[in-house]
Amino acid sequence: MAFSLTSTAFTDGSAVPAKYTCDGADVSPPLAWSGAPAGTVSFALIADDPDAPAGTWVHWVLYNLPATTPELPENVAKVETLDLGGARQGRNDFHRPGYGGPCPPPGPAHRYFFKLYALDIMLQPRPAAQKKDVEAAMQGHVLAVAQLVGTYARRKR
Repeated sequence: MAFSLTSTAFTDGSAVPAKYTCDGADVSPPLAWSGAPAGTVSFALIADDPDAPAGTWVHWVLYNLPATTPELPENVAKVETLDLGGARQGRNDFHRPGYGGPCPPPGPAHRYFFKLYALDIMLQPRPAAQKKDVEAAMQGHVLAVAQLVGTYARRKR
């Protein structure tokens, strides 16, 4: 079984519903995964937008989800420590912990990459970790990566 990441809110390559964006409630979408490789100790999740005008924009950094966790519910609390086996959320590019939904400038659709990493360790990045800190801590410990891509565009007002 291949390591895969899915959502009941949108399918791979389709539009992210407005509910999960700055034009809606700005809550995180539900995510589920399966097929993690043997030896997985924890998961890390990074969601970002490589199409942002100023370069890749980070929307979500989450790490130390225990290997026994098969999913994230909709509307994960925007706090540093979660009630999910000590999972932690780093700082996104909105300068806060947790999920910050798609909010591109009006124009063409942007792509939002949700990447789930199966790791052979629990991570120990610095407090208020950013994407770069989590990526550095993951070096040499990634067993597999699952990806889900959504799109979102805002109309000109």
